[in-house]
This record gives sequence, structure tokens and C-alpha cells, in this order.
Amino acid sequence: MSLPPFDFQPLGRVVSEPGALNRLGELVRSVGGHRVLLVTDPGLEHVGHPQRAVRVMRDAGLEVFLFDGVKENPTEREVDAGVVFARSHHVDCIVAVGGGSSMDCAKGINFILTNGGRMADYKGHGRATQPMLPSVGVPTTAGTGSEAQSFALITDERSHLKMACGDRKAAFRVSILDPELTLSQPRSVTAVTGIDAVAHAVESFVCTKRNPVSAMCALSAFRYLEPNFETVLRAPHDLAARSAMQVGSYLAGMAIENAMLGVCHSCANPLTAHYGITHGVAIGIMLPHVVRFNGPAVGNLYAELVGESGRGHGRGAADALAARLTELTGAAGLPQSLKACNVSDTILPLLAEEANQQWTARFNPRAVTEAEILKIYQAAW
Repeated sequence: MSLPPFDFQPLGRVVSEPGALNRLGELVRSVGGHRVLLVTDPGLEHVGHPQRAVRVMRDAGLEVFLFDGVKENPTEREVDAGVVFARSHHVDCIVAVGGGSSMDCAKGINFILTNGGRMADYKGHGRATQPMLPSVGVPTTAGTGSEAQSFALITDERSHLKMACGDRKAAFRVSILDPELTLSQPRSVTAVTGIDAVAHAVESFVCTKRNPVSAMCALSAFRYLEPNFETVLRAPHDLAARSAMQVGSYLAGMAIENAMLGVCHSCANPLTAHYGITHGVAIGIMLPHVVRFNGPAVGNLYAELVGESGRGHGRGAADALAARLTELTGAAGLPQSLKACNVSDTILPLLAEEANQQWTARFNPRAVTEAEILKIYQAAW
């Protein structure tokens, strides 16, 4: 069998164990950090994760400066505020504690702090010409997989489009997967981040940039995520299931890093921009319809995922996988249609136009046009 060429370079070290946050000081020192910028979301402070991170690092003799100005779907405004704060404290290392927004913002700060300019200057990959600060990622959710990627997703405030700004130097030198940090998540956060991770595995497994390494990561991610998603919803203190979700999320992030996503993510972003629909909610609504659309092109690959879930029962692979994904969102109590989210059918053509401009649509395994994206939205309405 002829294999497609690929170039695989693992990005960094991964430490996965309950209580791993207690090693943060040691791990920051291992990458040469002394004066640390801690980037986090103010919403996490009520559960104490940033405070614990500060304490652990200070106990290790590090100086720590807390920046908690991160908002969901960070824009250049939050990045620039973090850069000003970081410069005033002359930091030499960055630690991100939080979900995808904190990790994306931390990477964005690293770009501008070390290389100057604006985030738009770094759209694409490999455009940073100067060295960047060493960084450590500590996800408190199991969803985005940002800790496994070299890309920062920063929203353009004018167009509402997400800019993908990537560079190997921006990747975390160390990622800490501590499932204990996810125990404090509300059920709703577990649901929306978990379904996003599942979508990452499903989309990266079939996208046009897939290769043997990305496919291995995506399939392994699905094996961890699909059976454990309902478990963490039903038994939120099941630490083994929480750990499996974190590992699955990380592997799905690796798959994205080495391949890409598809039109589901392209469809989700305009829904967030226009209606404020949480990313994972939008993903959960759109994904089954995207899978059905892609079935004629990659049904054989979907059959591999269906085989992992044991839910085929003689149906077509795309239909079986779409049904299983609908089961997962139903178990999570997520909306099942755009109409349930008060999306007007009159805006669907505009959403299709904007989704067609998103970069991930170009890597969908079945070529899509604006007209076809509109049909996907109509099916989801």
C-alpha cells in the first residue's frame, strides 16, 4: 500500500497524571522560566486554579505575575492588554491556565511580545522571525486541544473571523494534563467542550490533509472520547473518565496540528459571531449534518469510527455515525437544531456566505460551495 508523504515533528513534552499541577514549578524551571506571566480567565478564580498555580510556582522560587484579562474567543484587544502587562514585568516565561481561550491568548501574547506587530501579521504558519518565550499549557477543560497545537486562534473584531496564527515556536514546551482540574467544571462546560473534542477527532480523521500520523491520533482520540463523554456527564467525579477525556482532547489537538478540520467548524463560527451561540453548542448542532453530507466521499473512513462505537447495526456508516453524535448531544442536553437556538431561517444565506470564507472549509473531504453550505444549515435548522 502506498502511503502519502508526511513530516511529523512532535511539539513538546506532555505530563499526564492526577495532581500534576503540583509539578508546575519544577516544569517551568525545566524550560528556563524565572519571571512568569500567568495567563488565565477570571471565571476560574472562584474554583482556585490560578491561585494554586501561583502558589506552586512561588513555592518553587519563581516570580509570578497574574494576567486574568482573558475573555471567551479572545481578540487582539485582550492580547494587546496582556502584552502591555507582560512588558511591564519583564517576564521570561508564559504559563496558561484555563480553557482554549486562555491558551490561545497566551500564545497571542507571546507572538506580539517577542516579534511585535499585530496578530494579523501572523496569519498562517511560520511567520515569527524572532525567538519566542518558553511556555507551559495547563488546560482546565477537555475540549479545544490547544495545548497540543502551535496555533493561536484570535478573533478579528471587525470581521468576527478567527485568525489562525501558527508557529512551532509558539507551541507549549510542556503541557500538563491534570484531570483533577476538570472536576470543578459545570456540567454545561463538560458538555460543550467534550463535544468540541469529539468533533475535532471526527473532522481531522477525514479532512483532505489527513496523513498516517494525524489519522492515528484522531482515531485514538475518538477511542478515548466517544465512550467516556457520557460517563463524565453521568458520573462527573469519575477521575479515570476525566483523564481519558483530557488525553482524547490532546490527541485530537495533535491530529488537527498535523492535518486540519472541515466545514463543521466553518459553520460554527458565524453562529457564534451573530448569535453568541457557544462554540460547542454550534458544533454539536452542525456535526451530524456535516457527517451526512460528507458520507458519499468518506463513508469508508466513517465506518472505522462507527466500528469503534459499535453502533453500526447495518446502517450506512455516515448515518450511523451521525445518529451516534446526535445521541451524545442529546445525552448532554444540548440543543438539537438551529431553530431551538432562535436562529432565524432568513439569516442562513448570510451565514453560508461567511462560513464559506472560513479557512477550514477548504479542507473538508467533500468539496463545498456556498450553496451546499446553505443546504447544510437548512438541514440543521
